[in-house]
Amino acid sequence: MTILAAVARRLAFQPPSPALLQKAKRVQETLSRLYPDPPATLLHHRDAFTLLVAVLLSAQCTDVKVNAVTPVLFAAAPNPRALLALGETRVREVIRPLGLAPRKARSLIGLSERIEREHGGAVPRTFAELESLPGVGHKTASVVMMQAFGEAAFPVDTHIHRLAQRWGFGAKSVEETEQMLKLVFPDPSSWAHLHVQMILFGREHCPARTHDMDACPICSWAAVAEARAVNRRSPNKFIAFGRSKRPAYVREEENKEGTAAAVTKTQTKRVRAVARTPSTTAETGALADEPRRLRPRRRVDDMVKREVM
Repeated sequence: MTILAAVARRLAFQPPSPALLQKAKRVQETLSRLYPDPPATLLHHRDAFTLLVAVLLSAQCTDVKVNAVTPVLFAAAPNPRALLALGETRVREVIRPLGLAPRKARSLIGLSERIEREHGGAVPRTFAELESLPGVGHKTASVVMMQAFGEAAFPVDTHIHRLAQRWGFGAKSVEETEQMLKLVFPDPSSWAHLHVQMILFGREHCPARTHDMDACPICSWAAVAEARAVNRRSPNKFIAFGRSKRPAYVREEENKEGTAAAVTKTQTKRVRAVARTPSTTAETGALADEPRRLRPRRRVDDMVKREVM
């Protein structure tokens, strides 16, 4: 992303309205009622390193499958040095059931080597250092910083991004959705619980496909109009709708307030189009103002007249 593009996106990002903050408060109350004591994490691990490995393995895979595979991996390789000794081939064989095994095994070996060489075998404790490791993105770094080191973070994966979009808290990208969630839920001490609560809610009440919004404890009253339209159009397949540069709640407000302006703009275009339409034969010739279907007949009549003459 260029610097100009980054600046433009930052300027386009707007703070939440009081109505949106009130909606977020109600969402949080509903999640707390459904999940009053959520687990600290959904991935089984022993320490920061095994958590980092588990989160990396969870890409495009369920937590249940990861938790079924990691005990074997952690028993053989509980730390970076042991993982390096195990080797990429053996790691790939162990994690094969999780999918994307070659890429994940390569990333695990790469990050283990970097941790051993640059950090003395200890998982780094900053976002910048974590995200510099092979295979580690911002979401993975956020989970490790939050769950292993107790730092304030709000990890946003595709599932949380989907819920946020449906409820009007989402933006075009996962990164912008994370910033919006931090604004509508301003208490950093609640982010760890909210992260797990939203994941559990998405699994049990708000799936990506075949979702009955009217029966959903939150979507029934919180879903934005755009999300409902997408769900009606393709009920068996979720289609991401947040492709505009403006968040859903901004677009919703603009749709309410900008109807008159849109009508006026359309009328102006029509007036300009009429003004540009030539109306005299002196400008465009005698055939310009006649319907297209009459032109061939006139040409034929002229030819007949010339032949008779």
